Amino acid sequence: MVNAIVLLRVKRERINDVAEELVEVEGVSEVYSVAGQFDLVAILRTSDDEQLADVVTGHLLKIEGIVSSETLIAFRVLSKHDLERLFSIGMELG
Repeated sequence: MVNAIVLLRVKRERINDVAEELVEVEGVSEVYSVAGQFDLVAILRTSDDEQLADVVTGHLLKIEGIVSSETLIAFRVLSKHDLERLFSIGMELG
């Protein structure tokens, strides 16, 4: 699985509409409205690099209102949920 974070600058009047359109794109798992130099952050999870490229260039960047984007490819994904699951292996009582 390929994971990526896409940082988006969006026309102010289109932020909510763009967020709703983004979340409907296959491969986009989450969309966050954020403060700072970017307006939206999209979390992408795809099966391979080709699907990721298709999602970013074939779908996301064609959505009206997106001014610019920056795509960050994740090499490794760690989360508290994953760590708790790893440490609980073999700890089941029964």
